[in-house]
Amino acid sequence: MGKKQAKQVIDKKAIIDAFQEIVRAKGIDRESLQKILEDVFSLMVRKKYGPETKYEIVLNFDKGDLEIYIIKDVVDIVENPVSQISIDEAKLYDDTLELGDEYVEVINYDNLNEIFGRRIVAVAMQTLFQKLREFEKDQIYTEYKPREGEIIVGEVYQVRRNDILVLHNKIEMRLPREEQIPNEPYRFKKNQTIRAIIKEVRKTSGGIPDIILSRASDEFLARLFELEIPEVYDGIIQIKSIARDPGQRSKVAVYSLDPRVDPVGACVGMKGVRINSIVKELNDENIDLIEYSDDPKVFIARALSPAIVKDVQIDPIVRHATVIVADDQVPYAIGRNGQNVRLAMKLTGYQITLVKESGEDIELGEFKEELGLSVYNQLLQMGIQTAREFLASDPDKILRIHGMSRDTLLELREIMLKEFDEEEDPKVVEKIDEVWRQIQEETSRL
Repeated sequence: MGKKQAKQVIDKKAIIDAFQEIVRAKGIDRESLQKILEDVFSLMVRKKYGPETKYEIVLNFDKGDLEIYIIKDVVDIVENPVSQISIDEAKLYDDTLELGDEYVEVINYDNLNEIFGRRIVAVAMQTLFQKLREFEKDQIYTEYKPREGEIIVGEVYQVRRNDILVLHNKIEMRLPREEQIPNEPYRFKKNQTIRAIIKEVRKTSGGIPDIILSRASDEFLARLFELEIPEVYDGIIQIKSIARDPGQRSKVAVYSLDPRVDPVGACVGMKGVRINSIVKELNDENIDLIEYSDDPKVFIARALSPAIVKDVQIDPIVRHATVIVADDQVPYAIGRNGQNVRLAMKLTGYQITLVKESGEDIELGEFKEELGLSVYNQLLQMGIQTAREFLASDPDKILRIHGMSRDTLLELREIMLKEFDEEEDPKVVEKIDEVWRQIQEETSRL
């Protein structure tokens, strides 16, 4: 049996042009758009004629084909008007049709509202735009997910309280506060260019891609080295590890695979031009370049620069190092607020205990948990950086620290004295009691 088609003239140019514009504006490939449109038109047909309807949808942008065919069997007696048409009615459209043929009705796009009704057309259009939005979301995620760890150059779109919005190829990305270098929100203005690394690409509950940028991560610093130092990009110089306090100070361990290339000198560049460009990008963050060594003792000693180290004793099983330094080198080894030794530990992967050459001592950071972060930071601001310095400090100064009390001070002293296998001096306890009574009297008068 043959398949006959009822002939109607349809002006499709405007519709095809509209679809072509969608392809250009949304960046959607033709095959994906064709699949979306077929789904939308299928929805319209099923809503209008029912799920049992036989139909065909032809979409071919290259040839300009754009048709919806409703297919009905030509029968003598109609039992199902959705899928059948009587021979008498069929011959009104095409007198060549016979019983058993298929009658094909072509939907005229000029009369979509009349044929399907405005409600169905409105639902179809809503579905179309929803699918287009979903496609855009998936496309953005698919494009940027593999680019995690890559540096992008974007444009500041908006500076907000907790994040900076950045546009890259018209795609909105987010630089959260915790991924910013401190004080940078005041540095960047709207429409200004910004460099950052794509730290993470994830989907929100609504399916919208959330592209997280970072300028505070170690990876961002590593990528900057690759951009500014050809030897790093080519793999001649390797970055072994990075320890960073964003916006303040970083330590970078570098190693040369070519014995003729000085890794530190190559990274610094002629008159410091290479490293200075990185420092400028990072808001004047100080960068210590450390030549990596397979010998942990050598590596730890270098990591503690600018301090000069006398000796390093290591326990590789627990990754602990005891470092002996001259008395005048202790402040350099510890650094401001303990920053230097903290970065050295992160860089080397070893827990470091600093000991004065004149006698055993322990860095105050070893007791951070017992002290509490607030008390620990206050002690560092007072210039107290080791356990011996804490034990030798005037009780009046210590007891006036916010969060300190008589019992707490005696407990902390007991913990530290045990580390040195020493016992508390009764005279010191008397002095602490006396000072504590004076402080309590002063407080009551206020």
